[in-house]
Amino acid sequence: MTFPSHDLNSAPDASKPLLEKSQEAFGRLPGLHKVLAESPQAFEGYQLLHKLFTETEFDAEELTVVWQSINVEHECHYCVPAHTGIAKMMKVPDEITDALRNETALPSDKLEALRTFTVQMVRARGYVSEAQMNAFFAAGYGHRAVLDVILGLAQKTMSNYVNHVAETPVDQVFQSLVWTRGETPLKA
Repeated sequence: MTFPSHDLNSAPDASKPLLEKSQEAFGRLPGLHKVLAESPQAFEGYQLLHKLFTETEFDAEELTVVWQSINVEHECHYCVPAHTGIAKMMKVPDEITDALRNETALPSDKLEALRTFTVQMVRARGYVSEAQMNAFFAAGYGHRAVLDVILGLAQKTMSNYVNHVAETPVDQVFQSLVWTRGETPLKA
C-alpha cells in the first residue's frame, strides 16, 4: 500500500506550516515529514517529542546512542541512515555511530550502559528488572535519564513505525548511509 507523501501544495492546510518549518530547517522536505504531513496531529506530536528530547540533559553522543539504539532494534531502514547523517552534523565521532550501526562495543562503559538500558526498555516494553535499573544507575544515570530514555523511545517509536508502514524512501542526502542489520560496516 502506498502512503501519501505530501509537499507544500498537497498537504492538509494544518500541516503546511509544519512543512514550511522543515523546509526552512533542512533546505528540503525530509521523507518522514512528507509522510507525517497526512496527519497534522501526528506530525506536530512527532516534532514536539523531537524538540523535547533534544532539550534533555543528554549530550549529542547520548542523544545519538538512544536514537540509534532504538532505530537499530526496530530495524528502521529510514532512521538509521538519517541519524547517521544527523550524528555527523552533531559532530558525534564515527566510532560511536559505527558501533551503534554494527551493534559492536561503544568506546565508553557509560555509553554502553545507555545503549544496553535503551535496548532493554525496547525489548521489555518498559518492564525492566531492578537489576537492569540498578546497572543503569551504577553507570552514572539517574531517574531523570530513565524518563528521558522513555521520551526518546516515544519519539523513535513514532518515526520507526511510520517508516515501516509507509516504506518511506531514504532521502537522497542519506543514500550513501543506507543500512541493513548485520551488513558490513559503513566506511564513508
